[in-house]
Amino acid sequence: MSNNKFILASKSPRRIELINVLDIDFEVIPSDVEEIIKEGLTNEEIVIDIAYQKACDINAKNPGKYVLGFDTLVILDGVPLGKPKDEQDAFRMLRLLSGRTHTVLTGCAIVKGKHKDSFYSSADVTFNEMTDEEIKEYVETKEPMDKAGAYGIQAYGSKYIKEVNGDYFTIVGLPIAKLYKKIKEL
Repeated sequence: MSNNKFILASKSPRRIELINVLDIDFEVIPSDVEEIIKEGLTNEEIVIDIAYQKACDINAKNPGKYVLGFDTLVILDGVPLGKPKDEQDAFRMLRLLSGRTHTVLTGCAIVKGKHKDSFYSSADVTFNEMTDEEIKEYVETKEPMDKAGAYGIQAYGSKYIKEVNGDYFTIVGLPIAKLYKKIKEL
């Protein structure tokens, strides 16, 4: 699709799998930048800013390629739920999400030298009611441990999802249709 060279600033297997759909020449160089949340930002601005921090980190060392940075947050009642600290934290988050609707935001930043573009995408997810036993069993799969909001919609977590309103791929962590459109414009 594009003659440009890209770098995916993420080691997420889900993002790597999805970006392959775009048929672009890319390599994976994960950013390990310390994510700094600036005061006074909305949740939408936070996901864009952290994606931008990741993209700029990798762009500084690779100035000749477009760098794609991403960040995903799960928002419940206006409060972001990040990745769980431990299994008890994962249980707590899933208990909060059980039977309720929350919003997933994924921010994307595209950086190459002076070119800087960013956007976010959102989708709403409604969980079925989960018993404590179901939550415990799900946490034991270890799937929740590296995911915002302590769940992955594309694997074991899918059986607890009642409804999705919006772009499914935003929930997975890479809003593919919006990204495709942006890359076509480069």
